[in-house]
Amino acid sequence: MTVVKTLGRVGYAATVEAMQAFTEARGADTPDEIWLCEHPPTYTQGLAGKPEHLLNPAGIPVVQTNRGGQVTYHGPGQVVAYPLIDLRRQGIFVKEYVFRLETAVIQTLDRFGVTGHRVAGAPGIYVRLDAPGAHAALTGPGDPRDPFRGLGKVAALGIKISRHCSYHGVALNVAMDLKPFAGINPCGYAGLETVDLVKLGVHTDWATVAEIFGERLRAQLTS
Repeated sequence: MTVVKTLGRVGYAATVEAMQAFTEARGADTPDEIWLCEHPPTYTQGLAGKPEHLLNPAGIPVVQTNRGGQVTYHGPGQVVAYPLIDLRRQGIFVKEYVFRLETAVIQTLDRFGVTGHRVAGAPGIYVRLDAPGAHAALTGPGDPRDPFRGLGKVAALGIKISRHCSYHGVALNVAMDLKPFAGINPCGYAGLETVDLVKLGVHTDWATVAEIFGERLRAQLTS
């Protein structure tokens, strides 16, 4: 049984330390957990992060971390989910795990009338800016000079696997100050617009989204 825990607003570095400690101490019978939280304003730089993607931190702390991916931003009004999952016990590999995380985001968005899309080679979930509820599939990469033309990113993903167990996770934007995203190339993509549910016309609260998101993650990640 996967346990979902709501932590509230917690510091980023301390939460990463807690995830690492949990992962290092867990045994074959340790129940999986999903932690739901939000962080104070923080830029995090993944293992593949390049300094040139950090444009103007404007006083916001920058934390080097051991997740995959490039630079992203965490702040109030964002539901951050950290699934601590024994993938071997689940019988899944990393590609399937990422697919399930993205599926949980898509299912959560659907509850609010928003259609989430995957973009090949760019982990996370995207929405059509002109029609957030449209169900038509993306037709292709579009302009190769701007593969995200007409799209906004609503959820970012960065994970770490240690001894077949996952930590770090996925962040879904609900009602944020989006200005700090302009200080970076989000996830390494210059010019990529980042959006939240409010910008997509959905007015809800953090707790409601966190409850739905946690339930959908648990459904996707419970064998």
